[in-house]
Amino acid sequence: MPIVLLLAMGSLSPLHVAAQAKLSTTNTKARNLWEKAQEQAKARDFNKAIETLTQLNQKFPSLGEPYVLRGSLLKAMGENQQAFEAYRDGLAKLPVEASHSNDYFTLGELAMTFGEYETAAESYKKYLKTAAKSQRNGPRAQRQLLNCEFARKAMAAPTGIQPERLAEPLNTFRFQYFPALTADSRFLLFTGRPTAESGEDLFVSRQNKDGSMGDPASISAAINTSYNEGAGSISGDGKTLVFASCDRPSSVGNCDLYISRRTGNVWSKPQNLGRNVNSPEWDSQPTLSADGRTLYFTSTRRGGKGQEDIYVTTLNADGNWAPARNLGAPVNTSGKDMAPFIHASGTTLYYVTDGLVGMGGLDVYRCEQLAADKWSSPQNLGYPLNTFENEASLFISSDNRRGFCSRSKTTVPGVKQERDRPVELFGFEVPKEVRARETSTYTQGRVFDAFTKKPIRADVQLYDLNTDELVQYVGSDAENGEYTVVLNEGRQYAMYAAADKYLMRSLSFDYSDKRSFDPLTLDIYLEPVRSGRSIVLNNLFFDSKEFALKPKSRTELNRLVAFMKQYPDIQVEVSGHTDDVGSDDDNQVLSQNRAKSVYTYLLSQGVKAQRLRFKGYGETKPLNPNDSDEHRQQNRRIELRIL
Repeated sequence: MPIVLLLAMGSLSPLHVAAQAKLSTTNTKARNLWEKAQEQAKARDFNKAIETLTQLNQKFPSLGEPYVLRGSLLKAMGENQQAFEAYRDGLAKLPVEASHSNDYFTLGELAMTFGEYETAAESYKKYLKTAAKSQRNGPRAQRQLLNCEFARKAMAAPTGIQPERLAEPLNTFRFQYFPALTADSRFLLFTGRPTAESGEDLFVSRQNKDGSMGDPASISAAINTSYNEGAGSISGDGKTLVFASCDRPSSVGNCDLYISRRTGNVWSKPQNLGRNVNSPEWDSQPTLSADGRTLYFTSTRRGGKGQEDIYVTTLNADGNWAPARNLGAPVNTSGKDMAPFIHASGTTLYYVTDGLVGMGGLDVYRCEQLAADKWSSPQNLGYPLNTFENEASLFISSDNRRGFCSRSKTTVPGVKQERDRPVELFGFEVPKEVRARETSTYTQGRVFDAFTKKPIRADVQLYDLNTDELVQYVGSDAENGEYTVVLNEGRQYAMYAAADKYLMRSLSFDYSDKRSFDPLTLDIYLEPVRSGRSIVLNNLFFDSKEFALKPKSRTELNRLVAFMKQYPDIQVEVSGHTDDVGSDDDNQVLSQNRAKSVYTYLLSQGVKAQRLRFKGYGETKPLNPNDSDEHRQQNRRIELRIL
């Protein structure tokens, strides 16, 4: 292996150590062995020098200098476990003095890589006590002391239990990492390398009926190639995939992001996301919002706050991605900010960074979106999700119950480890402190033509009724009509399914209370735009016995205006209906006035009066018998009928 002569973080090279170190004994035999080891080190015969120093350690175990020099040589050769032990044992035998300040720092750094926080803290304190004030490693030593204290407290008060290795047929490769689930948990996507020599490919495991995961399979021959494909992210409906691939022809940088879309069971040929997203530098580790229209990723491009930063881009109405922008503080730091994961709810972001106080390496943090482009301060997820190792990535299921991560086999001082440790997938029950701010569920089904019963391609849009914000926009599959939309607990939604030459379908989901929040299967049948066809407008709201439209009706009203503009030749009737509570006359008047309120709004938005009429039908045309609160609610409605 190549010999690295300079040690990390400013400590001296082993050749310099060999030239400068003095042996604290006058014993002739010891001094002869010491001089022999120094000459061997200067001649770059490190293995021989280590053999000689080992003899010196065995014969004169009270001498500290041979341990330290041996530690220096071992570290230069990448044998960090043995180097840690040699530094630790040697420095314990020597007085605390300035000549060993760099050795204290080196021991502190080595101790941190094995989670030996007590040894690390003691070493950093000795370094700060003995090193000159001008030493450039002072700020890092101070920071590492904070990490040691944080780790001590975190390990004393664990957050949740240790993640468990996922059972076979998962974890049968040499390396597997970056796990990601669809919103319904049916498909697990991950990056895999079957052997140490293999390139990266994307694999999918499908959930069996009993909840176990099936054999991993290549996601598609259209996606996996002779190039590396990895760090994939899949939209909530499983129809949009973004992944990283390196050194492809005509790429923007050395690693770029690519997109593929699935129709039926066929993935499209991946397309480079272009220069609005990719840079001449390294762009990777994408994470998609549930509807696949917002993308977060890691980049080393110029202009960031640190070494790696997290960026975000959104899909414009014209189908192009907006220029990526840096997520900024407090998410990005002066360190490495990597591996973002946006929860299906869209309101909580997880990522790894070494730019904040934590367990010492790359830790996982979470932050919440407070407003557009504004995030809360990142919070460390604590132990055992964070350890002394560098954490790779995290994924939390839409329902906040299951989490997934990837880990290497833990390094242990004194135990010989493989240089390329296997990386495996782990799962865990998500503790309360780690969950996303909002829990999500989903509604999924298929969209059909109401007459032919054939699947159709339709736009499915989800609006937050309290803010009139479009929060999701997906398309049903052109081949099988499938769609999936993610819904957040505590929200009230309007959902619209629309296709060209069809009446839109208006649906309402009220999750402002928590009595029912389970996945919902809902097939949607769209009526063609033709005379006599009608739709129920489920997102118009009135106070009891009142006809003034409530503010949260604006989403539906604006959709109606857009519909009338899309089909300028149609004429419609706005029909009002009630249940049987109250007198017939009162219900007739109420239904008439409610229909008129909608009619008046359409007029105010420029829809011509000759295209509109309104009529109240009172309780004369119920959809269901008035025998329950649910049926009465369905009978209280506004309809739009094509004349």
